[in-house]
Amino acid sequence: MNARRKRSLSYETVKTSIQQRIADGGWEPGVRLPSERELVQEFGCARMTVHRALRELEAEGLIERRQGSGSYVAELHPISNLLQVRDIHDEIAERGHLHTTRVCSVLREKAGAEVAVAMRLRKGSAVFRCQLVHLENGVPIQFEDRHVNPALAPDLLSRDFTEVTPSAVLFEHAPLTEAEQVVEAVLATAEQARLLDVAIGSALLMVSRRTVSQGEVASIARLYHPGARYRLVGSFSVPGPGARSA
Repeated sequence: MNARRKRSLSYETVKTSIQQRIADGGWEPGVRLPSERELVQEFGCARMTVHRALRELEAEGLIERRQGSGSYVAELHPISNLLQVRDIHDEIAERGHLHTTRVCSVLREKAGAEVAVAMRLRKGSAVFRCQLVHLENGVPIQFEDRHVNPALAPDLLSRDFTEVTPSAVLFEHAPLTEAEQVVEAVLATAEQARLLDVAIGSALLMVSRRTVSQGEVASIARLYHPGARYRLVGSFSVPGPGARSA
């Protein structure tokens, strides 16, 4: 690439390149970015181009600019409390970030043996299935593969999942009374890597969740998260003297 072509780089190109480096885990949360001068040298563009790209990334919450110190990758996590079942939209909104959703598929299908057992249904029973990618400030942080009991959320397939999450619909129709969660480390398949914008074989955290409402299984979900962008946290209190533990 000659000097003239480098000089003509748009701020969108610089911005996208920085976004990609953050998404790939090259620059992790809390890491200090190169200075504007260093980025100008790297991209071979005008300083105002770099300045605008950084300004927009700051407005979108991906970086933090500290006066006299420089620019840092913003903390996008912790994403979830392991001891709670919450709507991912609410968690992202509480951090002042933007939640968006890419809808992969929403359909009715027959429950296979594994799904039927997990949902306490007969094999071949009708179930709803939703596959979605959740993004925080434009960065994919969760691939949701969820099966829902139609009897507990009959209007699920008619909902616009760019406006409301399956969790929100379930909280509305089938208030949570029990939940089970299992966390495992898995490697990204080609399809998961494409959806989450990571390399094939990258480490993912998979949360397997089953929610129950008044004795009936409302849904089972497998939630996949890029390991470099996601952290699970939890806390508990130690019972006082004489208290009985579960």
